[in-house]
Amino acid sequence: MILENIKYGRIRHLTLLDPEKNGPKNIEKVIDFIDRSGSDAIMVGGSTGTGTKSVDDLVGAIKGLTKKPVILFPSSPEAFSPRADAIFYLSLLNSSSLRYVMGFQVQSARLLKSARMEVISVAYLVFEPGMTVGKVGGAKLIGREDVSTALDYATAAELIGFHAIYLEAGSGAPQSIDPAVVKAVCEDMTIPVIVGGGIRDPVTAKKMLDAGAAAIVTGTIAENDPEILGKIVSAIKA
Repeated sequence: MILENIKYGRIRHLTLLDPEKNGPKNIEKVIDFIDRSGSDAIMVGGSTGTGTKSVDDLVGAIKGLTKKPVILFPSSPEAFSPRADAIFYLSLLNSSSLRYVMGFQVQSARLLKSARMEVISVAYLVFEPGMTVGKVGGAKLIGREDVSTALDYATAAELIGFHAIYLEAGSGAPQSIDPAVVKAVCEDMTIPVIVGGGIRDPVTAKKMLDAGAAAIVTGTIAENDPEILGKIVSAIKA
């Protein structure tokens, strides 16, 4: 079970691949980088709408190149592939649009219930600067140092019954969420906390882990700087 592996430290690092930037024809080199880095799992998804075919083609290509688990990170119900091992069933709790809080979830629920994959309900919280996901998702951004608001949302997520919480600064963010915020949330939660966005170096990644994060997510580094990716993973697992 992927959720159990995250909870108990067997999955510490996840690499996010965007179908808009990666396809079956150019993915082989990137997967080789990911395998050599020691990253534990691969997430497939992006901030903008992606069709079923492009997601399914990418998942199929990845599955043919590595044994690492593939987790869907959908921007909409169309971003789906039955070949994935699991899906982060996301609810963007601080969105101003109900479709990102519950609408897309209702639309895809019956399909996911019949799919042969692990469905992991994830409370998705977007922090400043938010980047594309913040804009597209209509997020009321949480301040990167705002412990109180972060705890309000995280506590609500835990009480509602989400399996995990994802704290996100946004893909390509120039700065990560303040580690003090991550620490406060992790200390108060009984469910795993995943952190992503703006994590570009081993020092920042280690700070997130030391703050209590169950897993760290990085994205574009796998495509742009595989050497740094390896150092980040090594720092997390040291």
